[in-house]
Amino acid sequence: MSFTFPALPYAYDALEPYIDARTMEIHHARHHRTYFDKFMAAISGTELETQSLPEIFAKVSLHSPAVRNHGGGYYNHNLYWACMSPQGGGMPSGLLAEAINCHFGSFNDFKAAFSTAAANHFGSGFIWLSVVEGRLEISTTSNQDNPLMDVESVQGIPVLALDVWEHAYYISYQNKRPEYIDAWWHVVDWDQVQQHYLDALHSA
Repeated sequence: MSFTFPALPYAYDALEPYIDARTMEIHHARHHRTYFDKFMAAISGTELETQSLPEIFAKVSLHSPAVRNHGGGYYNHNLYWACMSPQGGGMPSGLLAEAINCHFGSFNDFKAAFSTAAANHFGSGFIWLSVVEGRLEISTTSNQDNPLMDVESVQGIPVLALDVWEHAYYISYQNKRPEYIDAWWHVVDWDQVQQHYLDALHSA
């Protein structure tokens, strides 16, 4: 595999007023970049250089903490950025909307459950919507873990990610995480999330 550090698919200020430009710049150019650089250093000269991230995560319990933490940070942020857009917000449609209604009752019920999980997650981590054995499930992980890792109780293919580390929101929201969560829904790119969902079904 050839790992690269991706540019954001939009400008740092593109998600304002929901996520401010300064937060986006620090988060992407510093935090995400550091995860990528340290992940590359951790796998340099090893057999992991030729594996995909899902392959690495499937046996992450056998690898060093650096691979787990920095590889997770690299992957998790890639998905987090991809799930947002200046044209985001609204509601999902198509097969994703049908699946959400089937598994959670309604979009509003899903949104409430996801927001509650995010608000109540203790400390740093991520909130996920994943395909787990064909079903959609909400789960949380600490630090930079994710549902692709063999160390997680809920394992599946993530299609939506929300970062609840304080560096993702502290400049604008300080300790008011629920306000950040409410704002984040305005930038979720449901077309992209649906593509992730379809890809996950195809690869499952």
